[in-house]
This record gives sequence, C-alpha cells and structure tokens, in this order.
Amino acid sequence: MKNIAVYCGAAAGNKPIFKDSAIKLGQWIVDNNYGLTYGGGVYGLMGVIADSVLEQNGYVHGIITKQLNDRKLAHPNLSKLDIVETMDIRKREMLNNSIASIALPGGPGTLEEISEAFSWAKIGDNDNPCIFYNIDHYYDSLMEFFDNMVENGFLEPSGRKKVLFSDSLPEIKNFIDSYTPPELRHYK
Repeated sequence: MKNIAVYCGAAAGNKPIFKDSAIKLGQWIVDNNYGLTYGGGVYGLMGVIADSVLEQNGYVHGIITKQLNDRKLAHPNLSKLDIVETMDIRKREMLNNSIASIALPGGPGTLEEISEAFSWAKIGDNDNPCIFYNIDHYYDSLMEFFDNMVENGFLEPSGRKKVLFSDSLPEIKNFIDSYTPPELRHYK
C-alpha cells in the first residue's frame, strides 16, 4: 500500500475547521486507497486524522520516538506502531514509508518536518512531493515567504513549483500524481 505522510501537531488548534479538515483528509486518504504514515500520537490533529482513517478501516502506520511513547502519547489502536530512538530517525522513516508529504496546520514541529522534507527534496534526498494543506489560509504568509525566497534569489522558480500550498484535495491529488522531483541544483 502507498502511504501519505501527514505532519500535524498534538494540538487541535482553536478553530473547528482544523479538526474538520483533518477528518476530511483522513477520509480522502482512504477513498484514494492510500494508507497514513504519521507521528503516532493520540492527541490533537494527530489523533483526529488517525481516528478518521481507522474509522474507515484504513491503514495507519505510526512512527513515534521512545521518549514520546514512554510519556504515553502513542495512539493505542494503530495498524502498526514503530518506536524509534530519535526524531531524526522518525522523520527519515516517515519519508521512507510514504509517497507524499502533507502538512496540516500545526506548530513549529509541523513546520520543521515539512520544511525538512522539502529541503531534502531540493538536495536529492527525498523524491516525495511536499504539500501544505492550506486550511483557512493558515499557510498564506509562509506561501508569500516562499515567493519572497524566489524574488530574492534563494529559491529557483522551478524549485518553488515543487511545493504546493492548497486547500483543494483534487488539486493535491493531481499534484501528487503528476509530480516529478526537482532537478539537482547546479552551482556556478
């Protein structure tokens, strides 16, 4: 089964649309015959999306660090739970067990994980498309910042096209299906 890696937080945010969108994304994952790979947590949007997939008899692969698992933060009903030593291993395993990376609205950890996945794509270490699920315009300022990177010469226009900001699941599906990894940058 092909899995989608979803990055999201152990918080649910303060707007119902965030939880509703996590449920919708979970349903979309199952409807499109994907499994879910995520951080393995039971709280916040992490728990919401896992429950959404599980309620439809979908496959959920959680990858959690030993430290977080020892704090009793792991979801108890996953299809598969891997316990790893470090966050670096967790992030690498999430990429290795997926065909695309999607970030729901989240905090610094969510941003760090999806940014690292995109950064790795730029250097040839990740062939998966990276998507910001831009619910309620949550990622608009970050999208503008990526455009600013292009304007200031820190990101090539072709590289900017390799990351998607969207609240449309059909557009996300098309991006995944038509994605080709970025060409490696040539330095002068």
